[in-house]
Amino acid sequence: QVQLVESGGNLVQPGESLRLSCAASGSIYRIDDMGWYRQAPGKQRELVARITPDGITYYVDLVKGRFTISRDNAKNTVYLQMNSLKPEDTAVYYCNAKVRASPLPFDSDIWGKGTLVSVSS
Repeated sequence: QVQLVESGGNLVQPGESLRLSCAASGSIYRIDDMGWYRQAPGKQRELVARITPDGITYYVDLVKGRFTISRDNAKNTVYLQMNSLKPEDTAVYYCNAKVRASPLPFDSDIWGKGTLVSVSS
């Protein structure tokens, strides 16, 4: 089975930076879109950023200009560079990937277990 493992979450002060990583492993033929979601206490999970295999990106308005999503296809890894962090960025961040197990054009939607980012003074 395919697994996603996030890392990089930490406790930081406002204005500081973090870099999250998510590595996919298992039976993988091809990974299509990858993305980062977050869920704060009492709120629904929301899309933060996503990236296509060709490097086309999308960001939610609240993080534009501060966050950068990237991927290394050879390593089956997606990253989220987070700069100028704010207290409202505090959440559990989840990695998501659409994975093909064979050459057939069928994707499975895979989720990581999440990594906690806490921004507080």
